[in-house]
Amino acid sequence: MPRPEKVAEVERIADMLRRTQGAVLTDYRGLNVKSINELRRRLRAEGIEYRVVKNTLTKLAAEKADLPELGQYLTGPTAIAFGYDDPVSPARIIAGFAKESRVLTIKGGVVDGKVIDAAGVGALADLPSREVLLAQVVGGIQAPISGFVNVLQGTIRSLVYALDAVRRQRESA
Repeated sequence: MPRPEKVAEVERIADMLRRTQGAVLTDYRGLNVKSINELRRRLRAEGIEYRVVKNTLTKLAAEKADLPELGQYLTGPTAIAFGYDDPVSPARIIAGFAKESRVLTIKGGVVDGKVIDAAGVGALADLPSREVLLAQVVGGIQAPISGFVNVLQGTIRSLVYALDAVRRQRESA
């Protein structure tokens, strides 16, 4: 018979996996308490939850959340960063911290209900932020409009110059 605490923990993790837009599984072996607290502080600032999980309970939760492929990454000490608002933020912060510490390793992740490997998390971390992507889209939309406005202004400007030249010519005559 499973204990009620473990059943509740499986349900909690399954709910977190269902709600998350982006999650990153890490092996925190070798990090000291100061480093883990620094990582947690960075994640918390972005609204990301970082939890150390039991692999057996997380495998059960992953199956309940329709993510059975996640089980292959649940070996050794595992902590998961859950991001509920932005799928890229957890990957970016964890990847940056992993480069700095050289101890933290990325096992895999979940993005919008799809399981990805460590390389996929790295590729996701290299994407520009949502704000930068939106700015690029707006810039791409704005460029043709700006060009069209400049063409129209050029035509009007040429007309004004021509009319001014005609006025000067009539005044001098």
